[in-house]
Formats: sequence, C-alpha cells, structure tokens
Amino acid sequence: MSTLPSMRGWAPQAVFGAATLAAGLSLLAPAQRAEACGGLFCNQNTGVVNQTAEQIIFSDNQDGTVTAVVQILYNGPADSFSWVLPVPGVPDVEVSSNQAFARLQAATNPNYQLNRIIEGECNDNGFGRGGAGNPAPQADNDGAEEGANNDPGVTVVGAGSVGPYDYEVIAVDPELEDLAEVAVQWLSDNGYDVTAIGPDVLRPYLEDGLNLIAFRLNKSSEAGAIRPVVLTYTTDHPMIPIRPTAVAVNDNMGIMTFVLGQDRAIPGNYRHLEINEAVLNWFNPNSNYAQTINVAADESGGQGFVTEFAGASSAFAETIFGTFEAENWDRIQGQDWAGREGQLLAEIASSYSGWDGLAESLDGNIVLPENVTLAEFAACIFCFDLVNQSDLEGFEAGTFLAAIEQNLIEPMRATQALLDSQPYLSRMFTTMSAREMTLDPSFLFNTSLPDVNNVHVADQTIECSPEFSQFDAPWRVELAQGVVVRGQGQVWPFDTEGELPANREIRQMGEEGAGDVIADNTMVINQAIERSNANFPSPTPSTGGGEVDACACAQAPARPARLPLGLLSLALVAFGAFITRRR
Repeated sequence: MSTLPSMRGWAPQAVFGAATLAAGLSLLAPAQRAEACGGLFCNQNTGVVNQTAEQIIFSDNQDGTVTAVVQILYNGPADSFSWVLPVPGVPDVEVSSNQAFARLQAATNPNYQLNRIIEGECNDNGFGRGGAGNPAPQADNDGAEEGANNDPGVTVVGAGSVGPYDYEVIAVDPELEDLAEVAVQWLSDNGYDVTAIGPDVLRPYLEDGLNLIAFRLNKSSEAGAIRPVVLTYTTDHPMIPIRPTAVAVNDNMGIMTFVLGQDRAIPGNYRHLEINEAVLNWFNPNSNYAQTINVAADESGGQGFVTEFAGASSAFAETIFGTFEAENWDRIQGQDWAGREGQLLAEIASSYSGWDGLAESLDGNIVLPENVTLAEFAACIFCFDLVNQSDLEGFEAGTFLAAIEQNLIEPMRATQALLDSQPYLSRMFTTMSAREMTLDPSFLFNTSLPDVNNVHVADQTIECSPEFSQFDAPWRVELAQGVVVRGQGQVWPFDTEGELPANREIRQMGEEGAGDVIADNTMVINQAIERSNANFPSPTPSTGGGEVDACACAQAPARPARLPLGLLSLALVAFGAFITRRR
C-alpha cells in the first residue's frame, strides 16, 4: 500500500482529520426514497440503495498521514451505487476485503462469560431443567488522464480503477463565487446523483480546501458485493465528518471504528462511555446489548463512544491473513497446473470461496457454463462440472493465479500489514441519529490509559435449598464493577427500559490522564440494585452445600466448583440491522 505524497501545506486540519469519510459516513444513511439517498448518491432511475452498515479502520501512520479503510454494505441494485467523498488533495486509493472486517470484528467482539457456582442442595439437582443462566442461542448477530476538464472551474486531478471501482478526483477553483454549486453541477453532468445532499452540505468542505472523490462500479456486481475502500491522505489525526450523514439516516445508525496508533485511542471531542454492566442481560447479552449502547449514547447527547477493546495489536498478527494462509497460497502458486486446470479451479474454490475478488479473477479467464452468470458461478464453483475437467477451454493457469493474487490475496495481506504496522489497537462503538450529527467526531491518543479487555467475566452463585430446583432457585451475580445483583429463576431483573442508567460513568478524555467526569451514576445504580435485591432474599441454605450440578460439572471437569456457562459472544455480524433501536 503506497503512501500519499506530502500535502503538509494543506491548511484546515481541524475540519477534516480523517475526513475522507465526509460523505463516506453519509453512506451509512439508509435511503427512504430514490430522491433522498443522503451522502450515498444513488441513481434515481434504478432504485434505492439501502445502506445497512459501515465499519472503519483508521491507522495513524506516524508520518503525517492517516489511512482509512471504509466498509460499505448495502442492499439494492448494483448499478445504483455511486459514492462521493470530500478528500484532502489526491489520496492514495486501494481496496480491502469484507473478510478482513469480519475477521477483525469477530476477534474483538465483546464477550460476556458467566461462571456458575452451586451453593447448597436443590430438590432436583438441576436434572431435567435448564440451569439458570444457560446461554441462549447466539444471535448472528489504471485511470483517466489527470487534468481532464469538462467544465469551467472543475479539474480532474486524479482518476483510476481499483477493484470493482472507477474513480475521479476533482478540484474546484477556489475563486468561484459558489464552489458547491459548480461541483454539484459537474457531478450531475457526469452521472453522479447528488440531488439529495445538494450544495449546502458540500459547501463547508469545499470552502475548507478539500477536493471530491467520486466512485462508481466499473462492472456489474451483485448487491452487497461492494468492497471496502482504502484511502491514505495527509492529516493530523483521524476524524469522521458526520454532518452530511444527517441528510437521510435511520435512527441509531451504528458506527464501529478500529484505530491503530502508538497508544490507546480516545474520542477527542465526543464523550467516553463506561456502560453499566448491571443493565445487560447476562443470561443472553445479545438480547439487549445493542439497545444498551443506544441508550448509553443517548444519555451522552448522542455524542459518545464505548471502548469495547484496547490493547496490543500483536494479538491479531494472524487474524486477517495468517501464516497458514500465506503458506497455503505459496503452495498453490508453486505447483505446475498444466493439464490440471480443473483441479486448480477446485483448489481455489476450496480455499477462497466467498472471498472478495473471486468473481473478478474468474472474469475473462474462464468460459462459463451455458445460462450461468459470473456471480452464480463464483458463488458455487463446485456446483458445476468444470472442476472435474482436466483441461478447461480458454483457461490459462498463470493468468488466473496472477488475478487471484491481485484481487484476493494482496488486499487481505495489505490490511494485515496495516494492522501490524502500529503497536496498539482500539475498538470503539456508538449509535447516532440525524439530530445528533452536529459535531464531526475526532480521535486522539492517550498515553496513560489502561487496556480494555473485550472479555467480561462474572460469577453467578445458585442459592439452592430443598424448596427450589436449580431452574427456579434464587441466585446472586458478582460483577467486576463491584456490585452484586440478586434474582431468581431465568429472569434478569434489569433492562434498558427500567430505572438503571445505561452509563455507569461518562467522561471527557484528553491526551493524558483519566479525563474529567461529566456524569457519575454509581450511587444511583447501587441504590437501585439494593432496592431490587430486597425482592430476592437469600433462602436458608440446606445442609451438604457445595455440590455441583452434574450436567454442568461434565462441561467443566477441571473446575468442579465453578462452572462456565459458556462464552456468550456478541456476534455483530448483521451489524447495521442489529443496532436498530426498537422503539
């Protein structure tokens, strides 16, 4: 991944930061009508694009540049897709893979582990009933010539093709009376529908000296197959220009940022949120984690981030593209596939089915079965007899392997290298609605804050007595935040609609120290828990305590007195849909 040439003369640093995402996060806006696509400028003639999710990886490259990897997921016809973003200068443009985001997200997802301890003796020893806190099923959860100019005042200063995209970077003459009107006219004349966002949204960014980069698909692609874009540009620190997103966005849009740097990243001008773990349903955190984050963000005025993980990036050295995959690719490349083209096709399908770039690599390198599209073939190569043929018509192994290297392997390898390039990784998450998008969030680094583990552990003690089964018995849960929650049976006593605040604490962080406390809800939370606990008095323990549920014991023979109920992973797979608040 190349580095953007120096643009240190660019002045309005405070406005942009990681602002290559200006319309980029506008892309998060699910359009309600063809005329209102927000920052995702859709073609009014071919339908509405429904933007469903976005994640971003930022890297402070320690050389005056920032790299932003932006994931875009959408539902809708591929020919509806176009994308316009404000950028400083002419950024370096690459593509990554959705697999990279999926792997990094899975490796850093919050996990809530409840260990069970049996105290006393219940009347059925738990047989035939589900033990309290048993985990519920997991929720899935080359380019145009630079300088080309079709309109007075607009200059194409960069262009190219990368992955499935063609793109152009335009600069607008700063001497014009209204830069935004001229830019919008040029974009419209060149096939980019900017009706919804209009000149008023673009004007502040253009007046601050930014250019615009416009993307479109260079070939047909299935809905949802849009690849993450990688932009490297000169700036002081990462920033998300969120304001254009308010043009058309559903409530509680999710924003997940991974920030790489020398130290732990913090929301510089947004609040730092410490969620109240008592409000989470520890029996099934997937059931209300997203809602908890929604409420926590609302309690900060819609401008706060929860830090879900912070620690050494070295822990993820094998996450995106590991040693095994590198060795497997070397093995495939090192073989002579002459006369064994069908076997090569089967090998690639076995190793890389579903990876971004497979269809592009097949395009032009294989004669498709009759009445089968490229996307259909790439999605199920083994469904067709070509893998059983020794010699494929029009198939050249060397050309195909070079395409696989370019389209599949290198984007994953480069994203892993980006992850490895800085010693520290921070993951932050929030949700926002249009009315809250009045301030562009920026991210700084704090030299003194501790790591944040994404694994959270609590102990649940089942208070057995002869009048209760384990399924119905009272229990107490000791949380790491220093409180004890009491309850009975299978019901967690709190939720996000109750009296407990979703934040235990809200702080304004700085580049050193623990920050300033904006709101401390510790006393309110503790008092509410005490009132709730009074409804679940501890029973008189039976004799012979300390026995363990035999079923649970079989799950963890190494710890007969402390029984893990399983790792309840908050798998945010369908990220955009998952964070939508149910009002």
